[in-house]
Amino acid sequence: MKSRRAVLTALASLTALGLLTACGSGEAATGEIKPEGQKGNGINVGPDQKRVHTAKVDAIAAQVPEAIRKRGTLVVGVSANSSPPLAFRATDDKTLIGAELDLATLVADTLGLKPEFDPVSWENLFVGLDSGKYDAVFSNVTVTEERKDKYDFATYRLDDLAFEAKKGSGWKVKGPEDVAGRKIAVGSGTNQEKILVEWSALNEKAGRKGVDITYFQNTSDYYLALQSGRIDGYLGPNPVVAYHVASAGETEVAGKFSGAGDGLQGKIAATTKKDSGLVAAYAAAVDHIVGNGTYAQVLERWGLGSEAVEKSEINPPGLPRTKN
Repeated sequence: MKSRRAVLTALASLTALGLLTACGSGEAATGEIKPEGQKGNGINVGPDQKRVHTAKVDAIAAQVPEAIRKRGTLVVGVSANSSPPLAFRATDDKTLIGAELDLATLVADTLGLKPEFDPVSWENLFVGLDSGKYDAVFSNVTVTEERKDKYDFATYRLDDLAFEAKKGSGWKVKGPEDVAGRKIAVGSGTNQEKILVEWSALNEKAGRKGVDITYFQNTSDYYLALQSGRIDGYLGPNPVVAYHVASAGETEVAGKFSGAGDGLQGKIAATTKKDSGLVAAYAAAVDHIVGNGTYAQVLERWGLGSEAVEKSEINPPGLPRTKN
């Protein structure tokens, strides 16, 4: 486990770069979400996804820079380390599937382009944008004020976090005081880690115990620790938490919060290099798929219907800058 000093130092470096990872969003999913092979309605997690598609819209496609139109492909970066239902490997352990890829496919369809997905580590998503390797990143990226210095955003989902606890624990999280003295796991370098560190500091300032923040390498390790009682809870993207709660049946959502912190609803967005000439096309494409119903089909398929936006926003207010 990292010390609090090490955590704060790491956060300072990450926030200076604007590379804190995103948080998911939406209400907790219902028991209708079940991975293939379990009881319930089932979700297709096999390699043959039969993705929802839509037709090209010439007027929107015309907004794409000519060089990309001629190339005919939309090169999209996605995180290789995401979890269901956002981006993950199918039952063949090779094919990348999930809600993020489905939504990116619909945007590419609208633009008359073939999506090419490149799964890489989180930090390399931004390296790829900076170098011009990627036309877009669809990878649960939260809009932040730091990121807006270097990137343009077209929103397509709401952004929330959720605390996950062992089923029947009776633990509910409404604010910092509810995590005082608790041992909570979180992903390193994420927005949720930043919020948890801030809450721990608030507790200590108020004379309460801080949070015992702990880290694991893999998502499965978090779940094993939670089930065995080695941790009190896990704070992660709400879609990931909701999917696991519904599919495993051994845990429950203990609380849900905006990924942008108090007073601001976080937004997840298609991310592109600033002034690339693509953000308006992405926003128009999202508005189109919202209007024709294919957007809702994808969200409902993955149990993310409550994360829907009514329209895409370009560079809306984001997670506030870190105060020095």
